[in-house]
Amino acid sequence: MYGVSPQAYDRAITVFSPDGRLFQVEYAKEAVKRGATAIGICSKNSVVFVASKTIHSKLIVADSLKKIFEVDEHIAVTASGLIADARRLVETARVEAQRHRITYNEPAPVETIARSVGDLLQVYTQYGGIRPFGVSLLIGGVDSSKRPELYEAEPSGAMTAYYADSIGTAKKEVDEYLEKKYKPDMTTEEAIKLAVEALKKTQEEATPTNLEIAYIPVTTRKYTTLDEKEIAKYLK
Repeated sequence: MYGVSPQAYDRAITVFSPDGRLFQVEYAKEAVKRGATAIGICSKNSVVFVASKTIHSKLIVADSLKKIFEVDEHIAVTASGLIADARRLVETARVEAQRHRITYNEPAPVETIARSVGDLLQVYTQYGGIRPFGVSLLIGGVDSSKRPELYEAEPSGAMTAYYADSIGTAKKEVDEYLEKKYKPDMTTEEAIKLAVEALKKTQEEATPTNLEIAYIPVTTRKYTTLDEKEIAKYLK
């Protein structure tokens, strides 16, 4: 018998290959691998996000390229892959967060928002006439449990909780570095330093312009960003 090439199964999202693969979902994961690296870390008193931005031209206004998004005051998201796809998912997360707040008069649990995003990602792997989202998200925050939480949502809809995680082009190298250096009792400042060090080891140049840093502390549960001067301190 002649072997069947992947091309026979990758034209429609609803068709499995004989070995149980959905090629369009796998291609979406490849899009994530081509994106700039983003990192999320749970410290003992916050959840930290550090994201690298690819700035192709000096004519680009760097602030217009966003890689970290506020979902609610206690939840944020960073993304790698097709950022236009990420904006659609972020909007879904924001609507779900506001719906929960209005319905229950309380901030939405981080896991609830992560699951709503994962559910939407999964739907886009199941029906014809659509394509999977070409993006992975790190969703983190501090809810009423006052415990830092971090989740990764993949194009397949899979959702996994992490203490520290990365997505994007340097995921393998960064994850290996995090596994060696991460400590659950590290402070916010130590977590930021760890993420920046991991990025500096995997990219040619890290500058205040091409990095975004944000965190959500346990004390206030308020989304906080660092400006370029504050970011520069971590690059010395």
